[in-house]
Amino acid sequence: MRRKASLVLLACAVFFAALSPLLRWYAFPRLAKIPPNQYQDMVLVAKNATLLDYGTMKAKKVPQVTIVQTLKGDVAAAKKIEKTAGRDVVVWDGLSYVQGPDGKMVSEIPERYIFDAHSQEPVHATGEMVDGDPVTRDGIEFKFPFLTEKRDYEYFDAQTRTTNPIHYKGTQTFRGVKVYYFEQTIPWTKVPMPRKMPVQGITPESIAKTGTTRWYTTVRRFWVEPATGAPVYGEEIHKEELRGGTLLGGRAKVTAFAGDVKMREDYIESTVALVKHNRTLVLMLTSYLPWGFLSLGIALLALSLYLEARGRRPADPAPADTPVPEPVSA
Repeated sequence: MRRKASLVLLACAVFFAALSPLLRWYAFPRLAKIPPNQYQDMVLVAKNATLLDYGTMKAKKVPQVTIVQTLKGDVAAAKKIEKTAGRDVVVWDGLSYVQGPDGKMVSEIPERYIFDAHSQEPVHATGEMVDGDPVTRDGIEFKFPFLTEKRDYEYFDAQTRTTNPIHYKGTQTFRGVKVYYFEQTIPWTKVPMPRKMPVQGITPESIAKTGTTRWYTTVRRFWVEPATGAPVYGEEIHKEELRGGTLLGGRAKVTAFAGDVKMREDYIESTVALVKHNRTLVLMLTSYLPWGFLSLGIALLALSLYLEARGRRPADPAPADTPVPEPVSA
């Protein structure tokens, strides 16, 4: 019986030991992916910001500017692209909607971002765009890869339509979560006018005729949970200017928008809670289960060897029969 038990334990030990690397290096890269139907929204605010009044063409201080960002997965488009791409694809339709303190629209910029569901690398296909302009992205946007590393990444900037390094600056703790802090600086760059302008009758084409151009710079900051690659918090020190042309009445430039854009508190709380939940799922496949199965396999192997050794130990010799002396008759 001991030998049979030791063989069963040995088989279980081999199974769990083999399952450990399979989970980490085979199952995880295939199971960890962004769902194609994901929907998420985010509200950011810039308090005490500077905003251009297009009626007077003068910049003024306002109590708050609100930016609503939405990302919606297009499942049908993703399936269509997968047929030719040969891999799992996610298509995000994004919208960045900026409104002033009166609730009126300041700008509205749509995007279509197509990327690999597992690695977050861009996938180039028809429809990839920013504000109606076709683009070919290099680098990530919105989300970092699963198991984010302590290194610089290439990050796409939608305003300039260019890719620039986003630098790893160190490890921190944010709301009880270990995060990697990344920062990217986009220098002053000439960028297109939004197709949808806040004042009726003003269009990018009409502004272009005046010779006025739009310039932009930002310092982008992300605090990223490394297991999921999801930012738990982000902010931008954002500035836009209109420069030159007859529209400014002889002025060299005027501020169109300037403010420190930060996530709203309620969205910080919900994002941190969601990331903590998803972090547990990722760690189950990359750490908890692989190390647990490996430890279980080693324990079962040790128990199997112990029972095998007990089974091979020579038996104790049988006790010798001591003859009972017969009584001596007188």
